[in-house]
Amino acid sequence: MLLNSLVELDRAHLVHPVASYRGHEKAGVRVLASAKGARVKEAGGHELIDGFAGLWCVNAGYGQEKIVEAATRQLRELPYATGYFGLGSEPAIRLASELADRAPGDLNHVYFTLGGSDAVDSTVRFIRYYFHAIGKPEKDQFISVMNGYHGSSTVGAGLTALPAFHAGFGLPFDWQHKIPSHYSYRNPVGTEPQAIIEASVAALRAKVEEIGPERVAAFYVEPIQGSGGVLVPPDGWVKAMRETCRELDILFVADEVITGFGRTGPLFACEDEGIVPDLMTVAKGLTSGYCPMGAVLLSDRIYDAIADGAGLTAVGHGYTYSAHPVSAAVGLACLDLYENGLLENGRRAGERLMAGLHSLADHPLVGEVRGRGMLAAVELVTDKAKKTPLPASAEPAKRVFDRAWDNGLVVRAFPTGVLGYAPPLCATDADIDGIIERTKMTLDQTLEDPDVRAAMVG
Repeated sequence: MLLNSLVELDRAHLVHPVASYRGHEKAGVRVLASAKGARVKEAGGHELIDGFAGLWCVNAGYGQEKIVEAATRQLRELPYATGYFGLGSEPAIRLASELADRAPGDLNHVYFTLGGSDAVDSTVRFIRYYFHAIGKPEKDQFISVMNGYHGSSTVGAGLTALPAFHAGFGLPFDWQHKIPSHYSYRNPVGTEPQAIIEASVAALRAKVEEIGPERVAAFYVEPIQGSGGVLVPPDGWVKAMRETCRELDILFVADEVITGFGRTGPLFACEDEGIVPDLMTVAKGLTSGYCPMGAVLLSDRIYDAIADGAGLTAVGHGYTYSAHPVSAAVGLACLDLYENGLLENGRRAGERLMAGLHSLADHPLVGEVRGRGMLAAVELVTDKAKKTPLPASAEPAKRVFDRAWDNGLVVRAFPTGVLGYAPPLCATDADIDGIIERTKMTLDQTLEDPDVRAAMVG
């Protein structure tokens, strides 16, 4: 179809996620037509380095023939198999086994979903069933962390602690609670790691006491907060929170939807801290975005309690496309690619990315550079000493994104003036260097923005 026709059809019919509907209608869609490696191409021919791997998800990179062949072969052999009625398929069974073998500790049981949001929803259902099964139905309150993201489904969006996902939706629910983030750049207790850890532990204890220790079921955390602005906790923070949960008889849920599958270096970010959660959610890199799929990994303790509690009665939780054989075949191909070069390349590229971004630290607009592996952020300010964010009038989410796009770079531009990076693990040195060069160009252009200039002078 002609590009103009696609733009008009999109404007008339396609509802885009997390978008201003009227704003999108006015601006029109940018149509992506092809991609290879870490680069994507617009329908008009404009080529860009994808510094965000789609939506933190194309970890393996675009155009991986091994993945395409695995999906094509499975489509021909068995395009669908339900998991209901005791049925299954070889790819799903094998993928569950492979994930269990690689997951931390005793996370030996895998429930497949379509993505991260319904994986989070599934954890809530499993956790409630678990506490009913062990005779503690009163444990029905859930805690998450400010700036955290746990999906945009009806339940998950309430655990998410970002205002845009609550406004107009009647969220969060009254059983969903929050504690302050570890956000070290803007933490009231300062930037000293131990002080931040102690403050977070104290906040969790206080929140549990406020709710009632006998009521709190679970605590949700991302090893690195993604959609909140790529907020990296101090070393030891995750472990301290996990140990506090164990002490308080609270289930610890690690949301690795963004951080899993090499994004921070190892296959799972929990490995960085040496912790074993009670439940873990994954998606995105699981299939590298080639097919929809997510998963909940349950520990032996959780699974056995649910199984014993149900006995011969069916546990009433299921999705039509759970354990989809094509998605599972893609997941197996992705695992093979990760463990045969991509994880190693991602670690090298991550070091180069972080070094390159740190080289921009002296730029007048750069307040902080943070990240781990192939997950990073640059926070922009107009006053480094006061950490003054870019003015809202500068429209950071729109203008910075547009400038980067025109410069041939896809980044996540947050409304808070943070640039987020999550390149594919296959990125070459030239790709990483291109990200840095185009970021510098974008920063220089933003520095000339009249709204930004006025804020810096003021």
